[in-house]
Amino acid sequence: MTGGLKKSLALVAMLAVLAFSLSYAQNQPKAGATKININTATVTELQSLPRIGPKVAQRIVDYRTQNGPFKKVEDIMKVRGIGEKVFNQIKDLITVGEAK
Repeated sequence: MTGGLKKSLALVAMLAVLAFSLSYAQNQPKAGATKININTATVTELQSLPRIGPKVAQRIVDYRTQNGPFKKVEDIMKVRGIGEKVFNQIKDLITVGEAK
């Protein structure tokens, strides 16, 4: 390998690590950040969650309107479009509110 090729490969590897790190950091809750209450959030608020677009956000609102409030955050997986993969990305960002 030539020196220029080695440097190019090293640069590509560093950029890949940086991109992965930024992606991971964006999906982590911020220190002191308020979680989104899935029982009271608007469609717009729900769309701020990773992988939740307007259609899925509306399904969340429709689901709780038809079935009542979510009792635990895992119940959000009952909404069409939210499987285990999406749930794992949002579980630390959501809440169902304070326990009574």
